[in-house]
Amino acid sequence: MKKTYVLDTNVILYSSSAILSFGKGNVVIPEVVLEELDNFKKDKSDLGENARHAGRMIDALRKKGSLIEGVELPNGGKIRVEMNHHETEIPPSWNKSKADNRIIQVCKGLKESGEEVILITKDIFERIKADTVNIKSEDFYDTEVSEDKQYTGRIELYIPSSKIEEFYKNRVITKDDFLAYDEEKEDYYKPELYINQFILMHAMENSRQTALGRFDGKNIVPLYYKDVKPMGLSPRNIGQKFMIEALCTDSSKAPLVIIKGPAGTAKTLFSLAVGLQKIFEENKGEYRRILVCRPNVTMDEEIGFLPGTEEEKIAPFMRPILDNLEILVDSDEVERYKNEKELQDKVREIFDRRIIVTEAVAYLRGRSIVKNWVIIDEAQNLSPKQIKAITTRIGSGSKLILVGDPDQIDHPFMNSRSNGLCYASERMKGSELCYQITLKFDECERSPLAFEAAKKL
Repeated sequence: MKKTYVLDTNVILYSSSAILSFGKGNVVIPEVVLEELDNFKKDKSDLGENARHAGRMIDALRKKGSLIEGVELPNGGKIRVEMNHHETEIPPSWNKSKADNRIIQVCKGLKESGEEVILITKDIFERIKADTVNIKSEDFYDTEVSEDKQYTGRIELYIPSSKIEEFYKNRVITKDDFLAYDEEKEDYYKPELYINQFILMHAMENSRQTALGRFDGKNIVPLYYKDVKPMGLSPRNIGQKFMIEALCTDSSKAPLVIIKGPAGTAKTLFSLAVGLQKIFEENKGEYRRILVCRPNVTMDEEIGFLPGTEEEKIAPFMRPILDNLEILVDSDEVERYKNEKELQDKVREIFDRRIIVTEAVAYLRGRSIVKNWVIIDEAQNLSPKQIKAITTRIGSGSKLILVGDPDQIDHPFMNSRSNGLCYASERMKGSELCYQITLKFDECERSPLAFEAAKKL
């Protein structure tokens, strides 16, 4: 028996192509879902775009037959709009005019008619309610990355001590000399390496004898920027050295950098520091400015019509950026906060000279961003579609840095497996234009408390 998948509105708003995602199963759209989609058709956000696109898809299918009786889908299933089962009993305390309850009522009616029904919804409470009336339900992910197998951009390898000495002497070594260690199987194995993957090499005879390198697609080569101190910042761990290498590499070779990791690992701090170093100290005219965006002001939100400039409206969302700038404009940790006015004046000057510009992510759509150092902070709160929209805006000479913590998701429709940051990380794995690094919990340098909280909470 074919399975019947009943789609909630939020699934179609999340991914307009969801109706084509169930193989040979039959897809049912309750009439109340069409009503809810209709409410979004004039919306200027991604939700509105998905509603309109889904409407066009369903309308094209309508022309091939009756949506009441069912229309063949390309993958072998059928799609139909369900108008019946208004008399199907649901708990008397449930409001029948509520869309969620009506969708569950349709599921229950179809099940009582003999169909094998699965409700597809991103609403966790609707899934719980469905379970109380014995209806199977599932979440929906258009793109999902396995949490245990997310690409980190780094790997630890083992090699004879003599080969490490050879590496330091010749500054190159073939990948064939390396083995990785599987802690579960307690055995060595030959790993698959990806271009631009960072490598911590251990000597087999003495694991404390180490070297750092990067796989260039053919061989392991040394890091060229590991000793750079952008704006006076010194890397305090291996992860930060890898991060500096990725950030300092020319935009012609690494126009995209993806940095993941827990709070306190200095992801945003180093992203800003290297950008300011490029503009202030190197002064090669490589970048015109630093453009900083945070998805708290998302592609799905208008910034409103209240008085104030765009920068003034989004200022509350940019407070973390200002916190990092306070550290960068005065490297003296003892004297930094003794004169607050002087400190704020230094930060304000950077914005007044438009060395750093902050924007709502919504206004990146449709642009071509040339010769900018672009930082998307908290990128884990963007959807895969939004990440694609941003990345395709990056023009010649620009460098895009996606920064975020996959364990801190604020978006109701996403988690640590389905967010845009992890999606980009997995899809860009092995691209010669992308450098990636995931910082570890023990590389948190903000404070002892931040390290302990990131690890335990």
